[in-house]
Amino acid sequence: MSADSNHPKDHTGEASSPAESGGGAELIRFDKVTKRFGTHTVLDSLDFTVSSGKHVTLIGPSGSGKTTILRLLMTLLKPDEGTIKVGGQYLTHEEKGGKLVPAGEKHTREVRKKIGMVFQQFNLFPNMKVLRNITEAPVHVLGMDKDAAEERARELLDLVGLTEHLDKYPTQLSGGQQQRVAIARALAMRPQVLLLDEVTSALDPELVAGVLDVLRDIAHTTDITMLCVTHEMNFARDISDDVLMFDAGRVIESGSPEKIFTEPEHERTREFLSAVL
Repeated sequence: MSADSNHPKDHTGEASSPAESGGGAELIRFDKVTKRFGTHTVLDSLDFTVSSGKHVTLIGPSGSGKTTILRLLMTLLKPDEGTIKVGGQYLTHEEKGGKLVPAGEKHTREVRKKIGMVFQQFNLFPNMKVLRNITEAPVHVLGMDKDAAEERARELLDLVGLTEHLDKYPTQLSGGQQQRVAIARALAMRPQVLLLDEVTSALDPELVAGVLDVLRDIAHTTDITMLCVTHEMNFARDISDDVLMFDAGRVIESGSPEKIFTEPEHERTREFLSAVL
């Protein structure tokens, strides 16, 4: 799965930027999406597409709208204007009688199954052991057989290097281990796209590398689409097909990691990178 690494170069609030060459079918589409908090506009008529099978990283200063995109996709927020599609289906709207109306909870829940998210805070169930943390949603949301869910959970724990910890409670794990469980839990739902929201920001520095290594492995060995918000620029350079620079609710520049990190065109991008690299 992937993101709009097809470089139409304009993921901005200007003309729409559909997937073109490279990558699979369009997976995510924001069409003229605006999000406000009070009088503050966080996303400003954003047109933005992500193609199936690639990895896209959103960079930019705090408050520029990056995390808001992920929260809209998880329906933790709803757009004030515009529409969002995932896998060709509207996320927070549905068509009835030829008109677009706000979606019911059942419709939104079905579309949202295509999306997994790993948060800054691990959000594990403290009263459940690691294995059950991973199997709970596949069994109760997807209706997966318990034995099949446990087999899948063991495979994922092996992937994130935590097989020996499956019988522990989250409080018995380090922060880095908890975040790796959270990654396995998100993948257990077999999402088409994995959202990563500053997943190392709550970790002690010595634990960051292990989590990033797991994500690199996932990026390089699976076809899952990844949409990532991070301040870890070396990680972004390693895993991304496309990097989008946000400022004031708009994408001001996009391109390959090589282009953005070595030859940025926009002065704001150069300022931001000089501050974080």
